[in-house]
Amino acid sequence: MKFERDIPVRHEVDVFVAGGGPAGCAAAVVAARQGRSVFLAEAHSCLGGMGTAGLVPAFMQFSDGENFCAAGIGEELLNALRDAGGTGAPEKLSINAEVFKRVYDDFLLDAGVDFTFHTALIDVITDDDRVTHAVCAAKSGIFAVAAKQFVDGTGDGDLAVWAGAPSEKGDENGDLMPGTHCSLWAYIDWDEVSSKPAPPKRETIAQAIADGVFSQEDYHMPGIWRVGENEGGGNIGHTFGVDNTDERSVTEALVKGRKLVLEYERYYKEYRSGYENMKLMATGSLLGIRETRRIIGDYVLDLDDFKNRATFDDEIGRYSYPVDIHPMRPGAEEFGRFRDEWKTLRYKKGENYGIPYRTLTPQGLSNVLVAGRCISTDRPMQGSVRVMPGCYITGQAAGMAAAIAIEEETDTRGFQVARLRDRLKDIGAFLP
Repeated sequence: MKFERDIPVRHEVDVFVAGGGPAGCAAAVVAARQGRSVFLAEAHSCLGGMGTAGLVPAFMQFSDGENFCAAGIGEELLNALRDAGGTGAPEKLSINAEVFKRVYDDFLLDAGVDFTFHTALIDVITDDDRVTHAVCAAKSGIFAVAAKQFVDGTGDGDLAVWAGAPSEKGDENGDLMPGTHCSLWAYIDWDEVSSKPAPPKRETIAQAIADGVFSQEDYHMPGIWRVGENEGGGNIGHTFGVDNTDERSVTEALVKGRKLVLEYERYYKEYRSGYENMKLMATGSLLGIRETRRIIGDYVLDLDDFKNRATFDDEIGRYSYPVDIHPMRPGAEEFGRFRDEWKTLRYKKGENYGIPYRTLTPQGLSNVLVAGRCISTDRPMQGSVRVMPGCYITGQAAGMAAAIAIEEETDTRGFQVARLRDRLKDIGAFLP
């Protein structure tokens, strides 16, 4: 079937950003602060992605123990969330999702970013190696956005792939990390939780599996973070086999995830102290997704770079999170693989790796930049850079690069990366 229609060009801007997660928001704010006009399209009802709609209850590390690696936009947002009372305590990295939604709203509005919710990217229009328009769908209808530079902050690399960029997905068999349907709980006695030594989590989970509490043999449980006086955010329960580029797969995972949380409620009430009266308040309106596509760029950051603490002439940031590839299927053997990697593929205090600008430039495209979990890496490196602080690092670099390309009337490869690095340092980025 062929479908054709005339659609209006509703926005003509310098920079179009697809997706309002941490990477997209960072890119949009930086570009706007550089004096560029920006339109951001967010398919959901709020900004922030996994940390808000997904109810992911905590940030992973911003620092390597000595250096604040996600400095710049990441540090601004963390401080704003702390000032708004959204982290539980100043030293904590937990997330109150409702507070964080308001922080993101103000962050973009104060920068002058134009954005709309319930606005889905559905296609792109290209001219040779350039994207000329992003096609969006909203309640008002289908429309196009004309822009000079495009930033893909979708997490799944949708814009870049639809424009023709090559990509990879999952391991050598195409298998992907599981998702998690994160959750919000009330009536947790945190004083009781903290006052008694907790039994070894691995032993209690194994016992609960043996007792038939769980429907799948999943030994990996990140846990519940304190996000309020008696509230907790749960990163618990894996939806194995989910593919976020397939809506039927996501539908099945959401249905399963809403049932899995009841199994974990029983586990916490029967096997852990302080959770006896816990009550489920909500599950995320977005499924927690860890990986889908990895766009192939001018450089593929790989595991050797992690092991070598690599440094690059064109690096736009440095980061330090371990390689974190969750078990891809239930069972003790796969959990053992994860546990071995988690113990060994990590850094000592003060160690970090560089992220080159070339991981943001998709092959074959001259005015598109990618940011967030879909940048150009191999699978192990994606398991490190995919978390929110890593997304802030690559997002702010993409926004600044887009602004510079427009200023110099060139493409994403036409300016000196030294200028990009200097401008990133000006906004506080960690670039030793």
